[in-house]
Parts: sequence; structure tokens; C-alpha cells
Amino acid sequence: MAQDMTLLWGSGSPPCWRIMIMLEEKELKGYNQKLLSFEKKEHKSKEVLDINPRGQFPAFKYKDYILNESYAACLFLENQFKSQGTKLTPDCPKELALMYQRMFEGFSLLEKTGYVLYYDLIVPENERHESARTRNKEALTTEVKLWEGYLASSSGFLTGKAFSLADVTVFPNIAYLFRNGLCEKRYPNLAKYYNGLKDRPSIKANWPPHWKESCECQVLLKDI
Repeated sequence: MAQDMTLLWGSGSPPCWRIMIMLEEKELKGYNQKLLSFEKKEHKSKEVLDINPRGQFPAFKYKDYILNESYAACLFLENQFKSQGTKLTPDCPKELALMYQRMFEGFSLLEKTGYVLYYDLIVPENERHESARTRNKEALTTEVKLWEGYLASSSGFLTGKAFSLADVTVFPNIAYLFRNGLCEKRYPNLAKYYNGLKDRPSIKANWPPHWKESCECQVLLKDI
């Protein structure tokens, strides 16, 4: 079945990473994949646009089914391959509800991270204000503290005692924070979660290639 899947992806993209972790957990190996470059604007290439008309990574399809939204892809793969690989949805209704809640809260975490990291790319130069930068940093700090609290009584996973869809979707967001300089000492619960999962086979096997090297970005969030 994996041979019917195609993934066009960019290194370091949390949405791409989610799908790759998901495919690994469901033991869907040997799928067609191609690493493309953000810097070369290959996400705007015809190859990508043929699958994802928004010109974004990931571009993912299974047979004739297009699933470019990473959450949609993860939910679809869990539904279609429920009995294969890792079971990623808990049976307990309470844990299931919390899993979905944390999954979709993950959008806010990545969005607020982006507002801080990419403010200069998003906002035209003549519209930029230091007060906006400060508000963005304050909003991200509040958000990160919320997740630090969520993990205060964690058993190593976001919900329950097993790796779930919540971890598949949110771990890349948290890893992205630390890649960009979030202080581990300031957020010990998040750091414990991150360090506890970063060597999980599905995560380690798909670690963003360029993250294996240091870069100037590793101080961008040091004050959060």
C-alpha cells in the first residue's frame, strides 16, 4: 500500500514531519518521497502544484486521494490502517477527548511561534512595529507556559500512558521551539517531554536533515 503514496516535503517543516512520523508508526515503509527546497522555492514548482495547488509543503497523496493538510493525513491514515503498526487512538473516551483537544490546540502553538520567527517575512517593512514584536513574544510566552503546565504531570506523553496522535502532531511543534532556542532550564516539563521522545524510532528516523547541523536560528527564542 505504501507504494501508492507520494510525499513531497521540506526539511524542518512540522506539517511534513507529522506525516512522516505517522507513516513510520503505521509501518508504511517504501512510500514515494522527495525532499525539496524552500530556499529554491521548489514548493512553487509544477511538481508540487499538481498535488497541492496552494504551493505548500507537504504535498501528499494516497492513490487518488489528496491529503495536503497534515492533520487530515494523520487522521485518515489512522482510520485506514487502524490495525497496522502503532495504535494511536486510545479506547478510553476521556483520553480520546483529551487527545483531540491537545491535537487541535497544537495549531495555536505553531501559529504563535511563526508570528515571532517570521514577523519580518509576514509584515511589510513600513508596517512593522516594535510594539507588535513585543506582543507576539508575550503571546508566545503565554502559550508555551500553558503547554509547560499541561506536561506537569505527564507520563512521557501528551495524553495518557501511550504515544498517540496528539504526540504525532504536537511533538514537531515543540521540537521546533527548541531548535530555535527555547530554554530547556526555563521549561523543564517541555524539555523532559522533548528529550524523552526525540529518540523514538519514528521521530529519529525522520529527523529534519538540516537540523543535524547548528545554525544561527538556535538563539531566536532564547528570551521566550
